[in-house]
Amino acid sequence: MTPPSTVPCDPQAPPESVTPLIRGIAVLRRLTDADGSLDLGELERATGLARSTVDRIVLTLARTGYVRLAGRTVTLTPRLMELGNAYLSSTRLPALLGDAVDALADELDESVSLAVPDGDGIRFVHQATRRRAMSLRFRIGDLLPVERTAPGALFATVWEPGEWHAWRERRARDPEEAGFPSLPPRPRQPDRFFEERVASARADGWALDDQLIEPGLIALAVPVRDAAGGIACVLSAVSHTSRHTAEGLRGGVLPRLRDAAAEMESHLRTAAQVGAVPTGADPSPSGGAGPGGAALASWTAASKQELGREFIESLARGLTVITAFADTGQDPTLSDIARATGLSRASARRALITLEHLGHVTVDGRHHRLTPRVLELGYAPLSRTTLSRIAQPHLAGLAGRIRDSASLAVLVDDAVQYVARAATHRIMNVDITVGTRFPAYATSLGRVLLAGLPAAELDPLLARADLRPLAPHTLTRRAALETVLDGVRREGYALVDEELEAGLRSIAVPVRDRSGAAVAAVNVAMHSSSRTIDECLDEVLPGLRSTADAIEADLHTAARFGQVAVV
Repeated sequence: MTPPSTVPCDPQAPPESVTPLIRGIAVLRRLTDADGSLDLGELERATGLARSTVDRIVLTLARTGYVRLAGRTVTLTPRLMELGNAYLSSTRLPALLGDAVDALADELDESVSLAVPDGDGIRFVHQATRRRAMSLRFRIGDLLPVERTAPGALFATVWEPGEWHAWRERRARDPEEAGFPSLPPRPRQPDRFFEERVASARADGWALDDQLIEPGLIALAVPVRDAAGGIACVLSAVSHTSRHTAEGLRGGVLPRLRDAAAEMESHLRTAAQVGAVPTGADPSPSGGAGPGGAALASWTAASKQELGREFIESLARGLTVITAFADTGQDPTLSDIARATGLSRASARRALITLEHLGHVTVDGRHHRLTPRVLELGYAPLSRTTLSRIAQPHLAGLAGRIRDSASLAVLVDDAVQYVARAATHRIMNVDITVGTRFPAYATSLGRVLLAGLPAAELDPLLARADLRPLAPHTLTRRAALETVLDGVRREGYALVDEELEAGLRSIAVPVRDRSGAAVAAVNVAMHSSSRTIDECLDEVLPGLRSTADAIEADLHTAARFGQVAVV
């Protein structure tokens, strides 16, 4: 079980631990348990902390970009996924085995996952899912009890007596499984039921979950061993009873699952031998409010000087120690962490001692390693975010600053579809709703997205497009449109003036994914009388670009080890 987070102080904490870091992590965990959002008063009651302490923690977390405060509501932001990304990067499993998992899911036409142990629970660290009406998908980072999963039985095959004792104590202490809030309630099985499953898994080398998580769900799992012979992770295929019986899943999938595990073990052995292990380090700038790398010390000092006692410098530094694991290579030393963060050895050491106490770091001699427990810091609720949710607060901020509506759209064939929008409270306002589609050729959003297409996709799209006049100045000749698209590629924005509708002027810029492809566009639309074209370029375009940058930063963080849906 995870240590409780509902106490204002921790009497068992080492003398050198950082109390503000303990309290800040407690706040993040309570927000995570509440699916990412809580009122300040609710957060105060949930943590047992004084209101003034909660206020300072929230202000600090907002300064780092990890939460957003709107009125009295505190909401986790995608940037918080940096913490979980640091664990997933440092563990190397998604980087080494993720492609093989994805290929196996395509081959089996079933959902396939990788799981790791966390005490007497498990957490999934990678998954490839099938797009079906009856979808089977666990959230990355959710904690599930070993006794109700197929991977859990395999991990328990190597438990020592102390681990069995801790498991039985947890079962006695938490008979309602309140410590696993993501778990659907099910009738409780006696301890011996799991003990027998573990004995079978030890003898057979595989484990089955026959509707233990919830009715209809079945899973088959095999271990993936590291170069030393230990269980590095567990590979599982997940289905439901309308497609397979439990026995049918075992008979049809187990041989291929074992072959895939053997191939993965070969990858792990090769990586261990050559030492050239991909870490998943992010080549793109992190964006957001806080700094990266060794700029931390000066940034926190500047924030402290600006905000005074309301900014908790030790909390901000402690959280950045976690993110440093993504850039320091495998199992960094104290010196590695201090160098990566710009902190003194003493400050880095105290942060590491605190994180070890909380179960987020393990220590082996001089070397440190993040644990899967880092994923409890917001990763599960944020892993299901969408591009439209990511964009919405940024669009709202832009619309509030410039007093004109802002929108996000994606390309659907030869049309743009609005997927997020922030309107203003003006008497004369551009009235477009989410879901609306317009011809791409006549909109600023569409031209940005068309300009981002490779020629092999753009040419046939323009060949079949019906370039009809929609307003007094609509471009209806393909050659003229292609010339305009060349300019959009060169300038990085599109401005359309009364081509979709008389009196409507808009300007748009692309939103790019981690590969650099324009996956969406953001625009500002207005009546042509409200701003001249020059004023659009001088007053609107800079803010539009910074908004797109902010959306991209969140998107890149959220999509680093997973997929982000558009809506």
